Amino acid sequence: MDSTRTRQALVVRGGWEGHSPVEATERFIPFLKEHGFAVEVHDGPEVYADADRLTATDLVVQCYTQGEATDEQVLGLSAAVAAGTGLAGWHGGVCDSFRGSPDYLHLTGGQWAAHPGGFVDHEVAVVPAKADHEIVAGLDRWSLNTEQYWVLTDDLNDVLATTTFAVRDDTPWREELTCPAVWTRQWGRGRVFVSTIGHKLEDLDHPDVRTLTERGLLWASR
Repeated sequence: MDSTRTRQALVVRGGWEGHSPVEATERFIPFLKEHGFAVEVHDGPEVYADADRLTATDLVVQCYTQGEATDEQVLGLSAAVAAGTGLAGWHGGVCDSFRGSPDYLHLTGGQWAAHPGGFVDHEVAVVPAKADHEIVAGLDRWSLNTEQYWVLTDDLNDVLATTTFAVRDDTPWREELTCPAVWTRQWGRGRVFVSTIGHKLEDLDHPDVRTLTERGLLWASR
C-alpha cells in the first residue's frame, strides 16, 4: 500500500437516538482527521452494499444501534473486513446493531443481552495477560456509573478488559459472571474492535475510556 495515501474512514451512525450517535461520533472525528484520515459520514448502512467504496475504506466506525440492514449490506461489510477494512465501535452502536442478522453477529463476535439495574456502579478491569496490548497499555481498572453490558460472545475474540456482575439476593443468577467489556477480533485480513462502554456521552469522556477507544480506532484500521 502507498504509505503516502490518505487513509479513508467511513462513519456510519444512526439508529436508536438514545445513544446520541451524532454527538458521540463527533467526539472522534477530529481525532481521526488529526491522524490523517479523510472522514465520510453516512446516516445508515446503505453504503455497506457499495463494494468499491468499502474496498477503498481503511476504517469503518459504526455507531448504529438496533435498526435493520439487508443481507447485501451486512455481507458487503463482512467481506470488506475480511479483505482488510477495519471495523470499530462502542456500546450498542456496534454490539446491539442489526439484531436480525446472524451474519452481523458472526462478524462482530458479541451481542448485548442485558444491562441489569440500568445505571449502576461497576468496574472495568484490563485482563492482566493483555496489559501490554497497545489498546490498553498503561491502563488498569476504572469505575463507572452507567450501563454495565452483559454480552454474549465467542472464543474467537481477544478479550482485553472485563466487567463482573455480582450476585445479590434479588438477582436471578446465582454466581458471579465476568463478561468481556473490550475485545478485538481478527476477521480474515481485517480487524474488529469493540468496546461495550459508551451509553452516555460522559462515558466516552472518561480519560481511560477515551484513550482505549481512540487507540482501538487506530488499531482496527487497515
